[in-house]
Amino acid sequence: MSDLTPDCPLEAHTITVGYTDREILHDLSYAFPAASFTALLGPNGSGKSTLLRALAGLLKPVRGHVTLDGARLDSFTSRRRAERISLLPQSPRQPESITVRELVEQGRYPHRRMFDRWSSADELACSEALRLTALSDLHDRDLSTLSGGQRQRAWIAMTLAQAADILLLDEPTTYLDIAHQLDVLDLMRDLVRHQRKTVVTVLHDINQAARFADRMLFMNDGTIVASGAPSEVMRTETIGDVFGVGAAIVSDPLDGTPVCLPRR
Repeated sequence: MSDLTPDCPLEAHTITVGYTDREILHDLSYAFPAASFTALLGPNGSGKSTLLRALAGLLKPVRGHVTLDGARLDSFTSRRRAERISLLPQSPRQPESITVRELVEQGRYPHRRMFDRWSSADELACSEALRLTALSDLHDRDLSTLSGGQRQRAWIAMTLAQAADILLLDEPTTYLDIAHQLDVLDLMRDLVRHQRKTVVTVLHDINQAARFADRMLFMNDGTIVASGAPSEVMRTETIGDVFGVGAAIVSDPLDGTPVCLPRR
């Protein structure tokens, strides 16, 4: 019998995760709703990136387990996991001498078998990923010649070309100016609303998370401190417990979303 929570394809079940002799996550449980945008927030070292790696199957829990559609994630082959889950790490390793288009094409790896010919579906997925990240005009540029923000968008394009249902993104707005940060967050929200993607993203900007995400998950010291809709969890006590600072919470005059004004 499946232990899948309805409409939550990806779940952590009391997972403890760490590196060698150091535990990072401690008996953490959470069910990530389908077709939703969940933002992970917390101070450096709180376990956000470790949680993403565990959800992607790159870190095996010491205790507990992760499930995908009710089945244990460790029962899937790496290719099968990659067909369903796409992970963009915080600092991806840049290949040498590769064009933007060639990088994006690597996102099609899970859908191709040895000696398969490049298909119209592969071509369409890559072209659409380039369009969505506003990189179509730069497709033939060497990745090393791009600005930091352009490179970040190229990595996001590769992630989109993978065409997975679940996107795990570790600080995807890093290196981006404010206009492109908003573009990426708008894109994530549109993928949820129109393509029914499940998006889990590490963000450092609390107010951007409150504006764009459906749910905010606050972490500290490897545990979940609070989770829920922004209107439910953006509280002065939550900000104090997680970040150790005071805060005033006000409403955005344009859309009514909560805005955090930190205070020492």
